[in-house]
Amino acid sequence: MTISETCRLAKEHAGAIAYSSEAEKNRMLSLAADALVAHADEIMEANKKDVEACTRGEQFRDRLLLDEARIAGIAQGLKALVRLACPVGEIIEHYTTPGGLDISRVRVPFGVIGIIYEARPNVTADAAGLCIKSGNAVVLRGSREAYASNEVIVRVMKDAIRAGGFDPEFIQLISDCSHEGARQFMREKGTLDLLIPRGGAALIQSTLENATVPVIETGTGNCHVYVERTADLLMAQNILVNAKTQRTSVCNACESLVVDAAFADECLDRLLLPLLERGVEIVGDERARLDMPAVGIATEEDFYREYLDKKISVKIVDGTDEAIAWINEHSTHHSEAIVTQNAQAAEKFLKEIDSACVYVNASTRFTDGFEYGFGAEMGISTQKLHARGPMGLRELTSYKYVIRGNGQVRG
Repeated sequence: MTISETCRLAKEHAGAIAYSSEAEKNRMLSLAADALVAHADEIMEANKKDVEACTRGEQFRDRLLLDEARIAGIAQGLKALVRLACPVGEIIEHYTTPGGLDISRVRVPFGVIGIIYEARPNVTADAAGLCIKSGNAVVLRGSREAYASNEVIVRVMKDAIRAGGFDPEFIQLISDCSHEGARQFMREKGTLDLLIPRGGAALIQSTLENATVPVIETGTGNCHVYVERTADLLMAQNILVNAKTQRTSVCNACESLVVDAAFADECLDRLLLPLLERGVEIVGDERARLDMPAVGIATEEDFYREYLDKKISVKIVDGTDEAIAWINEHSTHHSEAIVTQNAQAAEKFLKEIDSACVYVNASTRFTDGFEYGFGAEMGISTQKLHARGPMGLRELTSYKYVIRGNGQVRG
């Protein structure tokens, strides 16, 4: 099928999920979750072909890889959605006008959501699951590097839903993985109601430049950890090591370290040593290099980069005001953390940092829909319109006004 035909097919079957009961949606999710585990060997066999054919480096292959544990985690995410309340039909607001009109603002599905994403075949199941529970049809467009994995995941989920007596054609996968196909997908206005890109800066920028469909921008993550002068060294080490090295290829990993000069003069070498021991390349400004000669020279571009690798930049600042100004200038407004024992500095950081997720004494790696209790997530929105931060079920709904009268006419 062509891209337009695939999108139209999803739209034609959107009612099958939009008008399903919560119990029916939960049944679909459970069937899909069980099927993914039952067909793990088949999924891993397809995934092996994708990984072996991939030429884009170790970090990209890590995002592409599926094993039994990751497939079990995907299924767990779908089952977590079963336990969450369905947002569709929720009354956000209810009031009566002086003229007697009974007005409710009610959550409704968007309709047809398009997802365009790179690598990560887990997104295929996560996105489909979130759309099932939120009552949306979904059109999935992954990258060519993950197509074999994505095709099997979609087929397994749809077969399980169909075997359960439901129509699964509200879930569609685009087979055209070309660049021109991606641009065409971004222009499917009239069939897609919303487009969500998940991937690197190039994909997101291309979507913003080419899409005629409304877009929710999920952002790249130049995430910062700021170590304030009163920080506990051991806590700062633990948070920094976790944020940078627990998984380097994800958008909530720390890419930039900001250190108060008063702390750096005493402790910078001890703060950075655990990173060096784990093979992290460290580049920094002149003050950081003076405090620790093992630090390489950072270019201006380095302070803006999302590395997705074992590399980090270091900036030394004079106090919290300068740290906040630096982070707001250089971040992608994703996730930032402060390590401090000063309550006033913590509150100032929380108030003045302009990012979707702001932490005190915790790792940026917690920016994740599953960690926030959303089940799976559709992505991390770094924009301010409609949705910001991890996007769960409520973020995949719009609303409409429902008005009940008893004969009123406007004079």
